[in-house]
Amino acid sequence: QVQLVESGGGLVQPEASLRRSCEVSGFNSEHYAIGWIRQAPGKEREGVSCITSRDGSTYYADSVKGRFTISRDSAKNTVYLQMNSLKPEDTAVYYCAGRRRITPQAMCIMAMDADYWGQGTQVTVSS
Repeated sequence: QVQLVESGGGLVQPEASLRRSCEVSGFNSEHYAIGWIRQAPGKEREGVSCITSRDGSTYYADSVKGRFTISRDSAKNTVYLQMNSLKPEDTAVYYCAGRRRITPQAMCIMAMDADYWGQGTQVTVSS
């Protein structure tokens, strides 16, 4: 059974940094992608950054490119999202999501089709 357990998040001021973590279990030896998907009030879910288990290749949405970094620690089965230079428009509920046998770009672009979801955590950027 696949489980995605998130941690991190909260309220920060503009230009601050925040790190999210997603502990992944249950995929066994399969190739899969993990993505950070966010949903702001009144907007559709957006895949902001995704990474594959196969080779660690990544994808970033234009809205976060250069500010967010996704990484993985295979030994800990954990995927991280380092968010720097946060803006008020980054305010959203952030979810960790997973899907088998998919590229990170496809994972992020088709964010709504993820097979597995974490519990989601609110990130608020406000002064």
